[in-house]
Amino acid sequence: MERLSTTTMLPDTFQGTRDDIAGQIGLIWQQAKAPLIVPLLKLLVVVCLGMSLMLFMERVYMGIVIVFIKLFGRKPEKSYKCDSMRDDLELGHSAYPMVLVQIPMYNEKEVYQLSIGAACGLSWPSDRIIIQVLDDSTDPAIKELVELECQRWASKGINIKYEIRDNRNGYKAGALKEGMKHNYVKLCDYVAIFDADFQPEPDFLWRTIPFLVHNPEIALVQARWKFVNADECLMTRMQEMSLDYHFTVEQEVGSATYNFFGFNGTAGVWRISAINEAGGWKDRTTVEDMDLAVRASLKGWKFVYVGDIKVKNELPSTFKAFRYQQHRWSCGPANLFRKMAMEIVRNKRVSLWKKLYVVYSFFFVRKVIAHTVTFFFYCVVLPATVLVPEVEVPKWGSVYIPSIITLLNAVGTPRSFHLLMFWILFENVMSLHRTKATFIGLLEAGRVNEWVVTEKLGDALKMKSGAKAPRKPRFRVGERLHLLELVVGAYLFFCGCYDLNFGRNRYFIYLFLQSFAFFIAGVGYVGTFVPNS
Repeated sequence: MERLSTTTMLPDTFQGTRDDIAGQIGLIWQQAKAPLIVPLLKLLVVVCLGMSLMLFMERVYMGIVIVFIKLFGRKPEKSYKCDSMRDDLELGHSAYPMVLVQIPMYNEKEVYQLSIGAACGLSWPSDRIIIQVLDDSTDPAIKELVELECQRWASKGINIKYEIRDNRNGYKAGALKEGMKHNYVKLCDYVAIFDADFQPEPDFLWRTIPFLVHNPEIALVQARWKFVNADECLMTRMQEMSLDYHFTVEQEVGSATYNFFGFNGTAGVWRISAINEAGGWKDRTTVEDMDLAVRASLKGWKFVYVGDIKVKNELPSTFKAFRYQQHRWSCGPANLFRKMAMEIVRNKRVSLWKKLYVVYSFFFVRKVIAHTVTFFFYCVVLPATVLVPEVEVPKWGSVYIPSIITLLNAVGTPRSFHLLMFWILFENVMSLHRTKATFIGLLEAGRVNEWVVTEKLGDALKMKSGAKAPRKPRFRVGERLHLLELVVGAYLFFCGCYDLNFGRNRYFIYLFLQSFAFFIAGVGYVGTFVPNS
């Protein structure tokens, strides 16, 4: 009776294999592969190749523009008037504009002295500058330390204001918005913004303010970031490569050709009237800086990126801190794209060419396509073709295009060219989190407004002149297992084993390396290993 019930529950096709579960699964796979899996996978390959081409053309286009910029020497100093500010015997210091320097911070125990000291060390007439420390700290001990530091600088004659508020509504955007409400801000013409770990050089204002003074159409002057702890570990080297490309290529192209780029939230100087005309700071996304930049651009304001001006800052040197940062940087732009896409399209104050650039290139390709194609194509679809040999991926799509994109990315950091393989593995691992965050932003899911302040270790304080003492390689295990990385790593490992067992040798080396990278991330090792020689 038991045998009869088992027999009747299975189709006739499975009678010969009813006692062999693996055989039954294999038979189901074979029967479903031709009518369902193969067509679906072919469709996914076509879609991913299309996205790869979009990203490829975007990178090549920006590469060509950069070549022309370098060949013809199109520096901001040649495109805009930026004569140095000079003393006026009749007007005295009143000839200089009033500048507000804002430093938003939150429990910045390791770096508060450094950031306040750097801001107070800015060279500008002392009666024409106001330093505003916006302290959202929740730790009373840290708040007391920051206030004492402000008082110490005030005793030296520095015009410094220590501002706190009752809540953290809006996070950084809320703090900046609240800071602009004080009466003394009405006296200021421009505002320079520095995050708590940023250290501007004393001549920062002398090099940036002239662009705003002599060019009334310019709303923002953005400086480049310089990383003080890029050599801390392999992970910081990988971050340096990605961010150097952003500053060397993306920001440069946007500034030189469209007068638009995303404000980086720090190391920049704004015209206060432009901020007010754009509607001020808004906390509707976690990228309040980009939000303000887009709104100001739609009002017709221009932006200037000056790559020769560099401001030192610190990169996240732990995997946990980097994950939270990348979630915010990926989720926020996608959510802003959802909110502002139609507003940009309907805007009548900017040219069609500029609107196309902002919607298609800046948002769609760089903030959505770049993340999703990296994960789905290289970590899901391409490994899946190992299991389905009927689906062929053209060599130009699986080898040539990725190779060219990778080489173009290395342009910004030639000293790390030998680390390109590590960068590929690292970026593929992070594409999992960026893709997840992107969809959270597009769909406005639960974590869309999650804001975790990036942990700063104060490495800049420990920097000493001369050579550093050699350090032994060290590994740090994460606080918990990351299941997403482990699942994807297991999938890639299985595809690699399948490929090797059947002698296809399509991508098994890549699959094994990538699965190892995901496993490393999954157990939390990535973050503090392989220090530079």
